[in-house]
Amino acid sequence: MEKRGFANRSAREWISSFPACILLLAVVIFSTGSDIHNQMLKMGEQLWGGYYKLRIDPQQPTCDATFDVEQRVQEQLLADQSSSDDDMDLFEDEPVDPAILRSSLENAKSDCAAKYVEYEVLKDRISPGVKAFRAVELFVSDLVAFGLTSQRFILALLVLLCAATATMTRHHIAMRAMQTQLDHTVSFTLQFIANGMLLVSTLSFRALSHSGGAEIELSKEILHDLWIAGFGLLTIISAIKLFRIPADAKPGGNLTHALLSVPLYTTMCLIAGTYFAIEGHVAGIGIYLDKMMDLSDMFLNVGLYVWVGMMLKETRLATLVFNVFKPWKMPPEMLAVVAVIAAAIPTAYTGASGIFVIAAGAVIYHELRSAGARRQLALAATAMSGSLGVVLRPCLLVVVIAYLNREVTTDDLFGWGIWVFLLTAGMFMVVSMSVNRQSKLELAPAGEAFPAMIKEFKHLVPYILVIAGIVLFYRFALDVKMDEFSAPRVLPVMLLAILIYEHITLKGGKKNVSGEINHQGLERSIRSATNETTSEIGALLLLIGCSVSIGGVIERSGMMEMFPHSFDSAWSAMVLLVIVLVILGMIMDAFGAVILVSATIATIAYQSGIHPVHFWMVTLVAFELGYLSPPVALNHLLTRQVVGQEEVELALQEGGTFYQRHERIIMPLIVMGISLLLVAFVPLAIGY
Repeated sequence: MEKRGFANRSAREWISSFPACILLLAVVIFSTGSDIHNQMLKMGEQLWGGYYKLRIDPQQPTCDATFDVEQRVQEQLLADQSSSDDDMDLFEDEPVDPAILRSSLENAKSDCAAKYVEYEVLKDRISPGVKAFRAVELFVSDLVAFGLTSQRFILALLVLLCAATATMTRHHIAMRAMQTQLDHTVSFTLQFIANGMLLVSTLSFRALSHSGGAEIELSKEILHDLWIAGFGLLTIISAIKLFRIPADAKPGGNLTHALLSVPLYTTMCLIAGTYFAIEGHVAGIGIYLDKMMDLSDMFLNVGLYVWVGMMLKETRLATLVFNVFKPWKMPPEMLAVVAVIAAAIPTAYTGASGIFVIAAGAVIYHELRSAGARRQLALAATAMSGSLGVVLRPCLLVVVIAYLNREVTTDDLFGWGIWVFLLTAGMFMVVSMSVNRQSKLELAPAGEAFPAMIKEFKHLVPYILVIAGIVLFYRFALDVKMDEFSAPRVLPVMLLAILIYEHITLKGGKKNVSGEINHQGLERSIRSATNETTSEIGALLLLIGCSVSIGGVIERSGMMEMFPHSFDSAWSAMVLLVIVLVILGMIMDAFGAVILVSATIATIAYQSGIHPVHFWMVTLVAFELGYLSPPVALNHLLTRQVVGQEEVELALQEGGTFYQRHERIIMPLIVMGISLLLVAFVPLAIGY
């Protein structure tokens, strides 16, 4: 239990959660501010035609609009004649034509007069209303400009602040939670070394940037200092935690288990740092982290999605959705199918399965458990909850693929993605309903279930109206459609609106549908969501950053150059590519892996006769299989991260056959493994 201090807030909430909340809100405000500014410019143009000229005070012209044209012509002719007399040149210019000179001066006088007229008109048009409107509009414009320039700093602060929180709370993503004293000693020793490597690398990168006397922009200098200070802080924290073993840690321990307790980012950092040190390129990790800043908006979106998921967890929305299906008394296996298929749509907006598991995995798991699903099944469904939607519109990952590869378009990829989604969804339904079904396939009579379903659906109507209201507001007030680009800024507003609605309707101890009071108020809900968000963002973004460095190691080491430039047989190429893609899915985040594949093996596939759209569909499915495959099984680690180690251990204690004891691992492998084989080789068999 954290000790409460000022305003009944813990030190962690003041130092970590509150600043993180401000940073996340700032991202939403800056991005929405851009939409507001666009609409203000349109409004200004509609209210005052030519508003763009009224945004600043007009400058009085300095030209002379009253000169005598004939006098000026004569003066110019005399000056020209005098110049000709003084300069006896065989190649002298032709004499000035008085008519042309007169016409030019008349045009200049006319233009000058027009400038004075325009100046007077603009000055008269700048009314108090214009001044008030443009003051607000220019303020919003400056705010948007500041937001764009500060994205890199916000991301760096968010990564370092949340990474420090994850280190303090032992919340980094690892293959096994720390339980024994040896686990803590080994884990924090290696974290100390890894964080030290990050510190040395960023210091080296800063020194490299200054080499040769090159001048560094102030913004880059500040960013260098941020990374150095942040990794220095992480090094200090890991050193402190090394010598402060928790009182609840079990004595002793096993070295193998202890090594599994080392965070994945630490392992990646040690590998990348060692490689770059051997290569004499100590600044390597720092350079790749700096490249991460080039995609700062995308990684900030990751943080927003996690925050959205944690706010969703604080609402009753997921419970009410599951309540709609409860009257049918579905067997747990069928309910798991419904949950995984329904999760595909929000996954498509979050852009990656791992992000969705962190954002909504806890909600899905607990709702399945509440509906009677066994732990192994609930864990399997939670781990797979984000795997089906990555091929659906408007998934950002697919947009990135199309952006990096001219051979494909988003329409092509999303068009085929629907068929891949139907295949994986059907495969999940077949496996879950047949391989280990432990309940009778019976549903409640329609006459009994349908009226109850309608009754439960009525409780969802206010939420649907709130969601629709936010979507319509953005669509018609700000001219922003709900898509993969707008979702990161619209969804937080949507969840905040839902929390406000619940705060209004449930305040004063008002009971919910089930008769329980589960709403803790707006401020406490946001605070609780942000507390969880900070650790999750720190663990995920630091892992992504080190994953980018691993991609750099793979690229610089020439591993991909070991493969031939093309294969004589598309079948042979596909076999090898499938293996490589699954391995990449095991060790890299989705966006970093797509960048690496686009730069390396994609060309091999094209030149071997594999259709580009076919190749990228295989890539997406292979990545998902990689995220679900041991020994890393990232989506399973994220599932454990959000549902808790205790639930996983209780699942391991469930008896039964080998499959039943390991269903959470085996079921996703069967589903995605068979799906990958079908996606990879059936199109080749039919000559696609």
